[in-house]
Amino acid sequence: MNNANPLKNTRIEFHILQSFPVTCLNRDDVGAPKTAMVGGVPRARVSSQAWKRPVRLAMQGYGAVNLGSRTKFVSALVQAECKKLGATDEQAKVCGDWLEGAFIKAKEPKKGKKTEEVEVDDAKESTSDALIFLSPKEVTKLAELFAENGFDAISVLKQTDQKKRAKEVASILDKSNMNAVDIALFGRMVAQAAELNVEAACSFAHAISTHKVANEVEFFTAVDDDPMGIREDSGSAHMGSLEFNSATYYRYVSLDLGQLYQTLNGQNMAGAIESFVKALYVAVPTARQTTMTGLSAWDYAKVFVRKGQALQASFDNPVKAKSEGYLAPSVEALNADLDKKQQMAGSLFGKLDEIELPPSNIDDLIAKLVAHLPADAE
Repeated sequence: MNNANPLKNTRIEFHILQSFPVTCLNRDDVGAPKTAMVGGVPRARVSSQAWKRPVRLAMQGYGAVNLGSRTKFVSALVQAECKKLGATDEQAKVCGDWLEGAFIKAKEPKKGKKTEEVEVDDAKESTSDALIFLSPKEVTKLAELFAENGFDAISVLKQTDQKKRAKEVASILDKSNMNAVDIALFGRMVAQAAELNVEAACSFAHAISTHKVANEVEFFTAVDDDPMGIREDSGSAHMGSLEFNSATYYRYVSLDLGQLYQTLNGQNMAGAIESFVKALYVAVPTARQTTMTGLSAWDYAKVFVRKGQALQASFDNPVKAKSEGYLAPSVEALNADLDKKQQMAGSLFGKLDEIELPPSNIDDLIAKLVAHLPADAE
């Protein structure tokens, strides 16, 4: 394959408007919907991480792509693969634990609580303090290496020092072993071995409402069924309150095709785009979905394929509701802002394509995006 990156500095930019009724999509530390001051007024806000994880999980249902596992239980992943290759339970556990120890330091057991009679030990099994993101091919590569050495973990990873052992793993897992689309999209950071770091191809901005928003309070009660007829009063058994809001959100997502091509070595780019775009369309944050269901799809989107600096709208000037609500003026304001930025940037805007939904649909969008891939991007 030619080492030159044909998609360098090429990105897909999603400008999405999405309206939600009564919801609490993303809670802060006191359980209230997150907010931000933008343009001098309070806005509803959904943090980037609250949308990225649902997108990553939703990708499992779309496209024939390899996806990674982000987990504290790295040992269990390796154990399962070692057993497929003939390891005993004991051999697999030793190999898995020895590998996991290269990246995850076990927490110290808690000190026991003393009572008048005995000391009660609170400590359970040591728990991990980090998450590691591994692709299927990387797990298989490590298990195969253990198998080639008779499942003797120390003969494969010789270092007892954690950081040195992590670097041993990094030397085994070169870039060709990373075949997980979600790691390529969302990135990977490994503090103990920077060689395993993967630059994220996609960027998510915090979603903000296009207009001023004030959180409201729902007061609720719960009534005891009292199946045994014990209660003497007829009042509520529990009272509480929850905060919520409703808003039209502006979401900005940028997908760097050059970075994605580099990380995936140009392989399965079409599948990566298909699974990502479909997941981006259907995924919503999971907070309070059983009590304040918010399953609204996109209302409007302007999607660019561009070369050059990433560019998003700010909605610094909050829109005002019209008789048809906030969506129509938000669409108008978004297009006016993007047109202005395009005019100001001139040749620097670098537009290769522009797709509007509606009238296009998700299938049309994917086909038009994939058409921009080079012939060697499978």
